[in-house]
Amino acid sequence: MSKIQQFHDLHFSQELLFIGNAWDVLSALTLEKAGFQAIGTTSWGIANSLGYADGEQIDFQRHLTIIQSITEQVNIPVSANIEAGYGHDEQKIIDNVLRAADVGVAGINIEDSLKHQAGLRSIIEHCHLITNVRKELDNHGYKNFFINARTDTYFQLERPFEETMTRAKAYIESGASGVFIPGLTDVNEIKAMACNVIAPINLLSLPGLTNVKLLKELGVKRFSIGNALSDKIIAHLTQHAAQLLKDQDTSSLYV
Repeated sequence: MSKIQQFHDLHFSQELLFIGNAWDVLSALTLEKAGFQAIGTTSWGIANSLGYADGEQIDFQRHLTIIQSITEQVNIPVSANIEAGYGHDEQKIIDNVLRAADVGVAGINIEDSLKHQAGLRSIIEHCHLITNVRKELDNHGYKNFFINARTDTYFQLERPFEETMTRAKAYIESGASGVFIPGLTDVNEIKAMACNVIAPINLLSLPGLTNVKLLKELGVKRFSIGNALSDKIIAHLTQHAAQLLKDQDTSSLYV
């Protein structure tokens, strides 16, 4: 079975797919060794590791090289977070999705937020993009490639629920495989979303939204660590580096 098919099928098993998010080969191998069934890349973590802020600040080829190095070193499926597609026009975004598929990823996250101005892509525009991305993936032999349509309504709108529901349904009808809704944390809204959107719902780990068992009971099919693990590692590194300098002693490294 191909990794694309394997990754697709993981979203439709009885279990919730708990995704570990990697930012380099070492973190990816560590997550695989720990037992995660699939890995997502974290654009935030990758950007941080290169000294940049998140938000498509690095060249796409540089980003893609790291994604490729991960796919080549692990044996489990990898989904690439390519933010809003790293392109100013639809064709460039489609080309970037195909480049990601070509280096071995089994799926992508593609978001509806705009990177060079405030706001969200219109529903019509984003649906058109998803439809054409799906068409080109199929034309290039990437059947069942997982398009995880991310909507940033909960990060950008004051009352996001209805707009999110509308967008989620439209994105699925346009060819998305699932919908990623970071920022959605309300139990009743999660349950309503899972009941009314006929596709896997993916949520992001946040303070107060952490329990995989509870999310499974609510109907969520995929749960992502996001940048929380990379942030934790960086905080640990920062703290211990400062402590070493303060103590002028390396004995804490061997405890």
